[in-house]
Amino acid sequence: MKLIVGLGNPGKQYENTRHNVGFEVVEELSSRLNIPLTQSKHKGLYGIGQVSGEKVLLLKPLTYMNLSGESIRAVADYYQIDLEDILIIYDDLDLPVGKIRLRQKGSPGGHNGIKSTVAHLGTQVFNRIRIGIDRPDTGMSVPDYVLGRFRPDEQPEIESAVKKSADACEAWLNKPFLQVMNEYNQ
Repeated sequence: MKLIVGLGNPGKQYENTRHNVGFEVVEELSSRLNIPLTQSKHKGLYGIGQVSGEKVLLLKPLTYMNLSGESIRAVADYYQIDLEDILIIYDDLDLPVGKIRLRQKGSPGGHNGIKSTVAHLGTQVFNRIRIGIDRPDTGMSVPDYVLGRFRPDEQPEIESAVKKSADACEAWLNKPFLQVMNEYNQ
């Protein structure tokens, strides 16, 4: 079984914010793969389906960003999912808007959702897709920035990044993550 997790914050007020691009990728996959997110358990909203003979679980943790690891760990334990079968998608301040970067390991880099994930999984070694949201302008706080919405001129890049990230997730269902990394980190 493969677990694909999009990080974000639950609630209408957080929809389409910079911090919720992970949720957007999971919603895109839910639509593409016909895996409705209808189950609410393990502190998350999720759905399970079959893709090319592989069981796939799509998860949106409902713990709020800073506690995302609680839901991820609960789902991974319950369904006995190996670390190499987990893929986490989240926003990254250190990449330009719309740029994606796939990695198999790394530090949280100040991202509280990843800090929580590392703490609960007990390792920094797990597959991830980082989606660039860029840094705030001078004078704007990081929390205000990540909880803000994309500017109209940034929207096309983000929509493209969400689709490209979903493409990479789909590719991972049929190929080793290292191969997918080599294809999508161009």
